[in-house]
Amino acid sequence: MTGGTDSDFPTSLAEPRERLWQALHACDETRAVAVVRGALGATPSTAERTRAAGERVLLELIAPVQARLGEAWAANDITVAQEHAGTAISERCVAAVVDSTASARPGTPAGRVVVACVDGEWHALPARLVSEVLRLRGWRVDYLGAHVPTEHLVAHARYTRARAVLLSSSVEVLLPAAHNAISSCQGAGFPVIAGGAAFGPQGRYARLMRAEWAGDAPGAAALLDGGPRRPGARAVRPPEADLPHLGDEEYTMVLRSKRQLAKQALADVQESFPETRWYNRYQNERTAEDIDHIVTYLATALYVDCPELFARFLAWTADILTARGVPPRCLLAALDSLVGQLKDFPRVFGILHVARGALET
Repeated sequence: MTGGTDSDFPTSLAEPRERLWQALHACDETRAVAVVRGALGATPSTAERTRAAGERVLLELIAPVQARLGEAWAANDITVAQEHAGTAISERCVAAVVDSTASARPGTPAGRVVVACVDGEWHALPARLVSEVLRLRGWRVDYLGAHVPTEHLVAHARYTRARAVLLSSSVEVLLPAAHNAISSCQGAGFPVIAGGAAFGPQGRYARLMRAEWAGDAPGAAALLDGGPRRPGARAVRPPEADLPHLGDEEYTMVLRSKRQLAKQALADVQESFPETRWYNRYQNERTAEDIDHIVTYLATALYVDCPELFARFLAWTADILTARGVPPRCLLAALDSLVGQLKDFPRVFGILHVARGALET
């Protein structure tokens, strides 16, 4: 974005960030929107500076407070309901920025792009933030929102003759779906820019799948301004073309036997921890859900051949359990069960070994 220096914005956003956090924590939409409008109104009102202020509020006020909301849920400081309410309020805050900056947007768009979440991805706010930053920078954006089936994404890109498709995902278990979307869009001739936590540190998984990667909204804008790399072959690639390790079929076998693996792991965890006999229905359901997630993440680590992905997930899960008063050592029993069930799978064994080492340190 041209123009605008730090001196144009003398007011620190530290205080508005804290006030916005308090509003989200209290589920107070009116107060939250007032904080955002106040931050926007504190800057000069020329069109260029209004756009700069809008982008700053999106990325330096709303985005970090939303991240803090997720951290508070992980630490068990707020409930799932509070997290959902806070996210809805964040969406309303983004809308307030859009309303306040609409008249300052550039008149002639730089081009048309599609922004969407991967099929199965419900965390839509990151994609929405990217969309609004791109609009402020002069792009015409078709924002398709959460959970977009790949066939409809490709059809819309064709219909609009999009310059590029921008894909967002926060959940790593959706990497196979993301890979399908990337390959399908590229097979239809559209460059793909991927972003979001699901694509790993520095976008390592996006690059495995031959997509360009943007770590944030300005990064996505820079790639678009420079002209995103157009795909070569015009055909949908099979996953093995990018990920040859899938030829050993370990991923396929684990995925096919997922239900039985999870069922046996749950039984083994319950055997190792007699206190689970007194769990109520809700606790039993959450335990089964956690085991299912463990097996799903194991399959995902196999898909991208990355033991660190599974180890990171287990470390995060251990923190979640600790915050909720559940001993994380129960994860070791789940790993032992999977080792016993999948002892003939070399890549699985390696992934489980790395994860166990990370948990025991």
